[in-house]
Amino acid sequence: MNTLSSPLKSGTPSRAHRRRRRTGFTPARLGVYAFLLTAALFFLLPLYVMLVTSVKPMDEIRLGNLLAFPTHFTLDAWSAAWQSACTGLDCNGIQVGFWNSVRIVVPSTILSIAIGAVNGYALSFWRPRGAGLLFGVLLMGAFIPVQVMVYPLVRVLASVHLFSSLPGIVVIHTIFGMPVMTLLFRNYYVSIPQDLFKAARIDGGGFWRIFLQLMLPMSTPIIVVAVIMQVTGIWNDFILGLVFAGTKNLPMTVQLNNIINTTTGERLYNVNMAATILTSMVPLAVYFISGRWFVRGIASGAVKG
Repeated sequence: MNTLSSPLKSGTPSRAHRRRRRTGFTPARLGVYAFLLTAALFFLLPLYVMLVTSVKPMDEIRLGNLLAFPTHFTLDAWSAAWQSACTGLDCNGIQVGFWNSVRIVVPSTILSIAIGAVNGYALSFWRPRGAGLLFGVLLMGAFIPVQVMVYPLVRVLASVHLFSSLPGIVVIHTIFGMPVMTLLFRNYYVSIPQDLFKAARIDGGGFWRIFLQLMLPMSTPIIVVAVIMQVTGIWNDFILGLVFAGTKNLPMTVQLNNIINTTTGERLYNVNMAATILTSMVPLAVYFISGRWFVRGIASGAVKG
């Protein structure tokens, strides 16, 4: 006697049949798709306008058709933005700001990550006296507005002759990046089993030996996250570079502002758009190239606490 009745005979739809029915378009799913499409247009439409404007001659731009494709495609605006656009009295293009930003970003990123990694390691495993108080100060320092500390830092850097210099702006970015980097590395190292650290101590490992030979090789996911955060944050900075870098070391964002606000007769919108895209290419490239490792770093405990 068959005690199990078939789903089709009993009139109850099978699980596979219900799953097939759920894959159809429902009002909720249509709403999600509509929201995603709207969000994509919201972010991509300005980029599209910037791209098409940067490859149009000024004669077409004067017609006022922002969304129209260029009739005469040209890259002259890109060449002018890079090589000959005026940033005040100098007309050397935005390439000067690009190399200034590179000289600022590279040492600032390395120093802030190195110091943050050591601090996070010490706060997570070694537990020095006053570690809780220090962690609270770092947590508070990570959320202090930059504008509050500009004037005191100007006075301090001026007293040690680092104001308006490349080492001065590197020190500033290192200081402002250290609290966030310390929190990231501390939260990452806390997720590592304590038994691993204790075993290294039993084997005779000291503070630096455990950090360099054990912890640092395991820190690739969080280092990638830290590099992405620091490179994009420092590259996109405006106020710190404007105040502390000096006229000879102005970063790309400040040079972009100077190009847009410098006019000698007609405002060249195609050159401005090309300069804007050139300024944003480095953060975009970092996200597109290392986005997968960024997600891995977060999934590996980079933001656990």
